[in-house]
Order: sequence, then structure tokens, then C-alpha cells
Amino acid sequence: MKSRLTDAEWKVMAVLWEKSPRTMMEITNLLKEETGWTKYTVMSFLKRMEEKGAVHYEDGGRAKRYYADWKREDVEIQETEDFLNKVFYGKIGLMLNAMVQQKALSQQELDELSKILQENETD
Repeated sequence: MKSRLTDAEWKVMAVLWEKSPRTMMEITNLLKEETGWTKYTVMSFLKRMEEKGAVHYEDGGRAKRYYADWKREDVEIQETEDFLNKVFYGKIGLMLNAMVQQKALSQQELDELSKILQENETD
């Protein structure tokens, strides 16, 4: 997976990660209220995503049935690494420091992070 997803493609993938397969009309109906997209807009996204290798379809009689080919976890890891490299020069410590300084983390999140770090120290 070399390509990245646009914000719009993330929305389409989220629907497919939730449940696959789905038809173009199912995807359109699920995203219509939030986005206002027509079936032609969704069709364009699906075609572009197919070219990237993110989705594929199978003929389902009356309508194509779309499947996600990229795993959510893989995309999340790639996006996180890209963000970390772009904004914090690949250094997670800089990111965490910025978040702590801006009070962007709740006490519960700080406790979770501390627990994760302690568990990984023993591994």
C-alpha cells in the first residue's frame, strides 16, 4: 500500500470496513446525510480507489458489490507514520510533548499511555 486515502476516501472506506460487501447505492445512502454526495460522486471515488488497489468489486447481478482490500489497521499505521514524519520529524517524543504541553490528553489518556509504556518496558 503506497497510495494514501483522501479524506473523502476515508469516509467510503469506513463504510466498507464496517461491512463488506456494499453496493454503490448502499454507500451513497449511508454517506448522503453527512456529505450530500450523489451516486456519481461516490462512483468517482470508488473508481479512483479501485485504481489505487484499495477496493475491488464483484458483479452482484443488478449492482456491483464493493469490498475493501486494504485493512483498516494497515491504513491507520501508514497514516500515523506519515503524520509523525511530516509534523514531528518521525519523533513520537516530540508529538507527546506537544500534546502534554497543550493539555490535549486527559488524565485517563495519560494513565493509559503510562500503562502501555510500563507493559512494554518488561517485554
